[in-house]
Amino acid sequence: MKKSIQVRLSFMMFLEFFIWGAWFVTLGTFLGNNLSASGAETGMAFSTQSWGAIIAPFIIGLIADRYINAERILGILHLIGAVLMYQMYQSTDFQTFYPLVLGYMIAYMPTLALVNSVSFNQMTDPAKEFSFIRVWGTIGWILAGLSISFVFNWDTSENINQGLLRNTFLMTAIASAVLGIYSFTLPKTPPNIDKKEKVSVSTLLGLDALKLLKDKNFLIFFLSSILICIPLAFYYQNTNPFLAEIGVANPTGKMAIGQISEVAFMLLLPLFFKKFGFKVTILFAMLAWTIRYALFAFGDAGDLAFMLIIGIALHGICYDFFFVAGQIYTDSKAGKKYKSAAQVLITLATYGIGMLIGFWVAGKISDHYLTVDGTHIWQSIWLFPAMFAIVVLIIFALLFKNEKIEYVE
Repeated sequence: MKKSIQVRLSFMMFLEFFIWGAWFVTLGTFLGNNLSASGAETGMAFSTQSWGAIIAPFIIGLIADRYINAERILGILHLIGAVLMYQMYQSTDFQTFYPLVLGYMIAYMPTLALVNSVSFNQMTDPAKEFSFIRVWGTIGWILAGLSISFVFNWDTSENINQGLLRNTFLMTAIASAVLGIYSFTLPKTPPNIDKKEKVSVSTLLGLDALKLLKDKNFLIFFLSSILICIPLAFYYQNTNPFLAEIGVANPTGKMAIGQISEVAFMLLLPLFFKKFGFKVTILFAMLAWTIRYALFAFGDAGDLAFMLIIGIALHGICYDFFFVAGQIYTDSKAGKKYKSAAQVLITLATYGIGMLIGFWVAGKISDHYLTVDGTHIWQSIWLFPAMFAIVVLIIFALLFKNEKIEYVE
């Protein structure tokens, strides 16, 4: 792959994840403080990510793979997203905001697959080349958080009360418009399926891989993946509001530590995986979930602030050691015939079903521990996902029979 193409694709990936990190991290804080949203309503807003993940295969399978170049539909979806994001910036109540964020996530989630398609189409050796492009997405997410906290200071207590977090949507709208226009200049990525070829709903949703559930080990992993997404949803939905409410300075910038650790532990994953195997790697990730939420439950913005920072820094273990290791396991179990279907199925199970349930539960728990003065009993809120994660860990440890899985990059 030419260096110029690598630079262009890296900039595409940078913008793709800058856009996501620029508004999604602070969404819960914005909704609670500026739109007076309840925990249940905040859960509804976050669950639009899941609805987008569920609908994305249809957009990719029925349109992008059959009729329109990937780079063109990428541009169209981001331009639509820019318009919706600008309208979200102008929203003043949750009833107006919700349909806009739902429409936005239905447009955005398919672009995660599209940027990968555009990238892979230009690669001669994806195993070696993709990581150097994908890492710019993580850098984009990190810089979005650092900008909010340290450049614009939108997430200070004073500025949150003044409603300045709404500017994150304006910043995202501008970035979406830039990526939308830029996408039309990217290398051509034509459809890879004949539009006359029939495609079924079961194929689009990866349901052809359901037969893998006959394998007891894969069934246990599949169910555990859905269940572990419930505590995962607590992190995405509640961490920024939690940090802001208890008075942690620059909460969005500090949350970028989680993405920095994600890069670091991605490099450590092959070593850990090869030394300890798949089961121990997954159990280690589940234990990290429990430790993280326990740290959140008992830490504070004062002398125990280091506990919160450690909890955020555990994100790399929580995410990489479970989800990336899980993708490798799924790929090994599927075989050539069901590789793609199995990955679609596990994505549908986690980001679709699991996170949908998780955001709903997180919203209900947050409302249950809301006090009369508008603050939350955060210790009780965080102990719920901590205990839930340890239960999933025990179930997986007892029922999953250890098997040797090779780490393949």
